[in-house]
Amino acid sequence: MAQFIFTNILMISLGTILYLMVRSLPRISEEPGDRRPSIVERWVTSDIPHRIDTAMGFYAGKLFRRMKVLSLKFDNFLTERLKKMSQDGNGGGITGQNKTKVDFIKEIANEREETNVR
Repeated sequence: MAQFIFTNILMISLGTILYLMVRSLPRISEEPGDRRPSIVERWVTSDIPHRIDTAMGFYAGKLFRRMKVLSLKFDNFLTERLKKMSQDGNGGGITGQNKTKVDFIKEIANEREETNVR
């Protein structure tokens, strides 16, 4: 428990020191004629990165909408293909075999009738 209390005191004191340092930063000033901003600093502070981000967001949205439409069209194509395959083969699928449904209830009833008749 003591370790927990000491850790909390240490963190609070570090936070206080950091807060006091940050408050004193605006007081530190550079002389305006010391250096010129670099090309990277001028580019970052300009409006160009915002314009690039806006344009990329716009074109990415269009791209994703078109990809969604294409995937939906492909899904419709596959669905129609599967419907045609099952209709052509009477439920046989790719092999095209005729599969008839077996009604076990009717077969059991017919067997009982045959045994009752004999």
